[in-house]
Amino acid sequence: MSDSTISPATHFHDGTAPHDHPADRPFGTALRRGFRRRCPACGQGPLFKGYLKVVDECTVCREDLTPQRADDGPAYLTVLVVGHILAVLLHFGWKWFRPDPFVFAAIMAITAVGLSLWLLPRFKGMIVGIQWSKRMHGFADTD
Repeated sequence: MSDSTISPATHFHDGTAPHDHPADRPFGTALRRGFRRRCPACGQGPLFKGYLKVVDECTVCREDLTPQRADDGPAYLTVLVVGHILAVLLHFGWKWFRPDPFVFAAIMAITAVGLSLWLLPRFKGMIVGIQWSKRMHGFADTD
């Protein structure tokens, strides 16, 4: 049996497998849409109902978003980014201004909580966008 008679199962007419087609689901676009908390498929519908609960289906394009598995990833990213930002602010704030320690601790705590609350849904949206773009989990079967 020669190699020319074996035809791989393909989805596209150019001979590439569905998950190999680069223009099919652009990574950067899905990442930006996720950061904006929008549907990674259309960019119009809201990604969340409430603060962190991902909608089951986009209200605009009807994309099924139930396969997403963000789990603890957004929390880890939030802690990583907020910790690095606050470390720099702590160093330079203390070195340049020498504020009262209690005032400085209060400012840093408010900054940490505020920045964490702002970043957490955006990182979760980015992770859902990455999963959708790379066809991870059940997103491969949604076309």
